[in-house]
Amino acid sequence: RVGALTAACLLALGTSVGLATAQKAPSIPYEKFTLPNGLEVILHVDRSVPIVAVENFYKVGSGDEKRGRTGFAHLFEHVMFMGSQNVPVGKFDEWLEAAGASNNGSTNFDRTNYYETGPSNALPLMLWLDADRMGWLLPTMDKEKLDLQRDVVKNERRQSYDNVPYGRAYETILPVMFPSNHPYSWPVIGWTSDLNSYTMDEAMKYWNTYYRPNNLVGIVVGDFDPAAAK
Repeated sequence: RVGALTAACLLALGTSVGLATAQKAPSIPYEKFTLPNGLEVILHVDRSVPIVAVENFYKVGSGDEKRGRTGFAHLFEHVMFMGSQNVPVGKFDEWLEAAGASNNGSTNFDRTNYYETGPSNALPLMLWLDADRMGWLLPTMDKEKLDLQRDVVKNERRQSYDNVPYGRAYETILPVMFPSNHPYSWPVIGWTSDLNSYTMDEAMKYWNTYYRPNNLVGIVVGDFDPAAAK
């Protein structure tokens, strides 16, 4: 908390600097290019600390769903952490943590993102792990894994929406803001009845449709050698 005198000093300082300076956008130099397979890449070097971050934005979210088939973008985000051809279940987290790195993902209306952050020398591992689950997820995906993550998402819904005060406010507000057939009119997490009905065939079709290199923006930021990253 800021005392009255300190607040007054800060206000005076802000006034003396001027709004134009305060609102000026920072300069963030970057390099952007597209690989032959259509994958967009953005590189930004920042050597202030020996850390690197990788972020992958797939251009798909709940806004690509239809009424009656909701929640799958978020469900598939969970499935992407269930192992791939060269990464057994649980090893994605384990290998990153052994290198001093962490990871997570999220879904919104318009995109699904996955990210890793860790020491600079973990960059090859981060890129390899992301590449393996983008290219070789299906050989190891099965109904047991889909059902497991289906239950995880349903529990997440209970914890965050159904069983907390005002948890369903979002579900009340969105239909008022958007027409009933608009993909923003339902919550990203979807409806339980829809989550219960998804099949392996739908999961495979979804992966083949959206989890392609030409539907991805990959970003690398931090202390790394751009030539080596390429």
